[in-house]
Amino acid sequence: MFEKYNIGIMGTGNIAGIMAETVKKMKGVKLYAVASRTRVKADAFAAKYGCKKAYDSYEDLVSDKKIDLIYIATPHSEHYENARLCILNGKPVLCEKAFTANTQQAQELISLAREKEVFITEAMWIRYMPMVTTIQEVLGSGIIGELKTLTANLGYVVGDKPRLREPSLAGGALLDVGVYPLNLSAMLFGTGIEGIDSSCTYTETGVDEQNSITIRYTDGKVAVLNSSIVSQSDRRGVIYGTKGFAVIDNINNFEAIRVYDDSYKQIAAYMRPKQISGYEYEIEACLKALDNKELECVQMPHSETIRIMKIMDELRAQWGIVYPFEKKAAEGMKIQQKPETVVTAETQKETLTADRQTEDEAVDAVAEPSAAEEAATLEETAGQNEPEDTTGVADRADTVQNEDNE
Repeated sequence: MFEKYNIGIMGTGNIAGIMAETVKKMKGVKLYAVASRTRVKADAFAAKYGCKKAYDSYEDLVSDKKIDLIYIATPHSEHYENARLCILNGKPVLCEKAFTANTQQAQELISLAREKEVFITEAMWIRYMPMVTTIQEVLGSGIIGELKTLTANLGYVVGDKPRLREPSLAGGALLDVGVYPLNLSAMLFGTGIEGIDSSCTYTETGVDEQNSITIRYTDGKVAVLNSSIVSQSDRRGVIYGTKGFAVIDNINNFEAIRVYDDSYKQIAAYMRPKQISGYEYEIEACLKALDNKELECVQMPHSETIRIMKIMDELRAQWGIVYPFEKKAAEGMKIQQKPETVVTAETQKETLTADRQTEDEAVDAVAEPSAAEEAATLEETAGQNEPEDTTGVADRADTVQNEDNE
C-alpha cells in the first residue's frame, strides 16, 4: 500500500504505547524509534514494543536520518517546542491533540512548517475515521429531516492526573476532552458560528474541571457541548432534526450511529468497521500525504486546527484561564514593546500618581483573585518534572484511568 516508513515516537506514556501497538500491526510501516527524557523509560518502552532505537533525548530522535514520521505524545504544554524541534530538523509530524496550548503557537508552527516545507498534522483521530463519512452520509440523506440541534458530551473521572490538574501543563477538561465535542460540532454543523456562550467550574489549581458550551450558528442551528474530568459521561452525541433524531455512540471513538423517527422508533443503525485501535487511520492519512508530498492532511487541514484553537482560546478567555507560560510570554512582549520616554519633572509626577493608583487596584484585587491569577501562582511549583503525555481519554482505548504519568 505504502512505501515502508519508519515511525518515531516522542514520549513513552500510555497513549504512546497504544500507538506503538497499533503501528506494529499495520502494513507498510515500522515502529523504529522512541525517545524519552530518561534512558530507563526509553529502553523499557523499546523493549516492550520492539523499537529498534531508544533515545534519552528528543534532539537525538529528530537527528536520526532513518525516521520518516514522528508522533508526538507529550503534554499539551510541550507540543509547541517538540513540534518546532521536529520541523527545524525536517521531520514530518503527527502531533497529539490539542495541537498546541493556544492559537498563537499553532499559527507559528504551521507557518514554520510551510516555510520549511515540512508536513505536520493534528492527531485528532476521530477526523480520520471512516465512520465520519458514514455519519455525514446518514445525516445528509435527510432521514431525520433538517438538522437543528446537537448535544454532545465527554467526561471521565481523571481529574487526579497531574497533567490535567496543572496549569503549567495546560491542564483542564477543555484541551483534553472538550476538544472532541468541539470537533464533532465542527464536522457536522460547519463554520458559520454566530456566537458562543459558556461556563465552567474550576479545580483548586485554577483550570476547568467541567464546562458547558453553547454554540449558535448563523443558519439557526445550536450545539450544546459538555466535557468533564470529574464525572463519567455516556459519551453520546445526539443530532435532532425535523423528522427524527440520530444517536452517535461514543464520540471519542465512534461505535455506531442509530437513527430514530418522530415516533422514537429506531429505524436504522450503522456500526463501525473492524479496526486495530482507531489510530491506524491517522497514520494511513499521514503516509498518503507524504506519498503525495503534501504538507497537511485533508481530514484535518491546518485551517481547521487553527479554527478549533481559536474557539478554545475564546472559551478560556470567557473563563479567565491563562496558563503560566502564556502570562510570561505576554509580559515579555510588553517589555519588548515598551517605548523609550524622556523623563521630566512633569512625567515623574504623572508616574508617581499612576503608581499609587495601580497599588490601590492591586490591594483590591488581592481580596478576590481570578482563576487566571490562581493559575499563575503555581508557576514556581508546578511542572518542575513535567510528565510525558499519557493523553487521551479513555477510549483511546478506555485506558486513561490506568495511565501512569512520566
